[in-house]
Amino acid sequence: MAENQQIKVIFVENDPNVRLRLQRAISGLADIHEIGSAATYREADALVSQFKFQMLIVDLDLPDGFGLDLIRRTAANMPEVDIMVLANANDDPHVVSAIESGATGYVLKTEIENSLVSAIRLLAAGGSPVSPEVAKSVLRALRTYTTHTIEKTTAPIQPNPLSERETEILQLLAKGMSFNEIGDILTISPHTVTAHIKKIYRKLQVHSRGEAVYEAAQMGLIS
Repeated sequence: MAENQQIKVIFVENDPNVRLRLQRAISGLADIHEIGSAATYREADALVSQFKFQMLIVDLDLPDGFGLDLIRRTAANMPEVDIMVLANANDDPHVVSAIESGATGYVLKTEIENSLVSAIRLLAAGGSPVSPEVAKSVLRALRTYTTHTIEKTTAPIQPNPLSERETEILQLLAKGMSFNEIGDILTISPHTVTAHIKKIYRKLQVHSRGEAVYEAAQMGLIS
């Protein structure tokens, strides 16, 4: 496989044993290449700033910071990067927050050996891999989340601050399409898609795909 076809990943995990399991899971694969790993928020921030990569795989619980902050910053500054969360079974309270912050994949640490490689490939192809147990957590969290926000659904529809093209792109984002797929459908380059998405984020005052879709739905811009 050519170099430019590799999925370049950065691992962010504070447990050295889990980092080793991550590295072993992708060892010898032609299409997935680790370009660096970090044990702390500070190390991760340095890697993210230094290298070009396609995927960030991150633990939420870091010794010198919170993984959600790293997800938000990466999603805001590099919207083309796919972000996957390495979850513990008891991470329910943070599931929706991670998705809203920009994560589009969610895999349990206990499933690294069985699910990581397929999850990386699915995420790179534009899918949203989620472990079955995490999916249950998402549903539980969303039920609670909806209970606290349902009264907002009766709010009047607000004027659309987005252009026609930006609205088209946001609707395709809401369907889970990748930047490349959106570019193919609208016959524009992925670079142009990225530029439009940055404008969408700025206009809606959000920092990730999940936040943009949620805010647009609340404003009645998409259904």
